[in-house]
Amino acid sequence: MRIGLLQMTSGIDPAANAATLVQAVEEAAAGGARMLFTPEMSGLVDRDRARAAGKIVAAEADLVLAAVREAAARTGLFVALGSLAVARGDGRYANRAFVIGGNGSILVTYDKMHMFDVALASGESWRESAAYAPGDSVVHVDLPLGEGSAPVRLGLAICYDIRFPALFDELGRRGCDIIAIPAAFTRPTGAAHWHVLQRARAIEASAFVVSAAQVGRHEDGRETYGHSLVVDPWGQVLLDLGGEKARLGFADLDLGRIGEVRRQLPSLANRRAIPRSDAV
Repeated sequence: MRIGLLQMTSGIDPAANAATLVQAVEEAAAGGARMLFTPEMSGLVDRDRARAAGKIVAAEADLVLAAVREAAARTGLFVALGSLAVARGDGRYANRAFVIGGNGSILVTYDKMHMFDVALASGESWRESAAYAPGDSVVHVDLPLGEGSAPVRLGLAICYDIRFPALFDELGRRGCDIIAIPAAFTRPTGAAHWHVLQRARAIEASAFVVSAAQVGRHEDGRETYGHSLVVDPWGQVLLDLGGEKARLGFADLDLGRIGEVRRQLPSLANRRAIPRSDAV
């Protein structure tokens, strides 16, 4: 099964970002992909929250989502739209992933569960929870993507979620074949942890991990790490788009590899509940 990964340098203009996404959908479909994966915050990257506020709307009014849905319907391509900032209606935003079918329908959504609230040694400080509300549901969806009759089970996570193994333990227990981890990793954390965390999550879940990422210097001044990855269930990196520029890449997934790895190393089947201790 061929997939496409879009590595972006999203800016502060949703219309411009939408045009980039539509072009990627068309190119991915022309390149033989069955599904396209895009990064976290594909529609808007702007750390100036006052300036961004007027561009963050409810999902049904989002021009980026509408444009991608129309392109998916036109090409028949499935799209894992990494995430968009959407207004929830209660004064807060959600960092929300969308899985879009080849007919343009929204099949499932996932709200990022873990908020990126950190102060890095580099001087960068981020407090996602100041504007965004965390999600509270683990999400997967079955998609008719493979060559056989069995659907492909896709599990969803977003960026900082990768640091919390319990989420991926649950996705593994649900038998996910692919886990999407779209991201906008900072350069310092990316250089230190990106590759090792992606490989670990793939190994733990015995699943493919597909991580489309933001890259380079953005209009709002931030810099992101890039290195969009596809990792197989054995932890082997099949595709790395590098850390220099925005680009579209392709990877061919051998879905039979999932069963091979799970038979060879049946860690999912061998898992046991870990007893909790009240000791301090």
